[in-house]
Amino acid sequence: MGSMSEALARRVERRSRQRAANRTAILEAARRVAAREGTGALSLRAVAGEAGYAPASVYEYFRNRAELVLALAAEDLGGLARSLKEGSLARAGGPGALQFAAKTALDLMRNSGALPAAAATLHSGEAPTEAERLFNGKLIAALTAFAEAAGRTPNSRDDQADVVLLTAAVTGLAVLARAGRLKTLGFEEEALLERLEKRFAAFS
Repeated sequence: MGSMSEALARRVERRSRQRAANRTAILEAARRVAAREGTGALSLRAVAGEAGYAPASVYEYFRNRAELVLALAAEDLGGLARSLKEGSLARAGGPGALQFAAKTALDLMRNSGALPAAAATLHSGEAPTEAERLFNGKLIAALTAFAEAAGRTPNSRDDQADVVLLTAAVTGLAVLARAGRLKTLGFEEEALLERLEKRFAAFS
């Protein structure tokens, strides 16, 4: 019985690893499609073709486009949280912490097509509940990492509101930067981030 149980456990583990690898391959294919044609062109059929899978196989991992988009956005948020934590450890706090955190977040949001697409996807209400739950968890982790990197531990509801307002400001800058409007308006990113830090420091 013991050997049979061990064999079954190994089969389950292999299957689990294979499913994880397949899911990763599908997400990587989705990023290639989005990079080449834009996030708006993402469809499960296009991603299946890029990954070399039958469309029905992709539906085993993502029930619809909304779930796929939120999975990509959740990955981006996870990457942001890691970058903020690693950068914060390297900097060890100090002056300019908020500007560093804002710059890190701005760079990712400006280059991520998945995050703007996720906003539209969430508004549509088409995403499965578990996909929204995964996205929300990654969002909270990213906001927490952002707050800590900026030197603002969100201990109270007011502190949390400050972090949300700050990230909203950075998100707005990312939208303008992505559209090339900052230069059109005659502003430089670094100067605006420095001003943002001064503004929020005045309310600390």
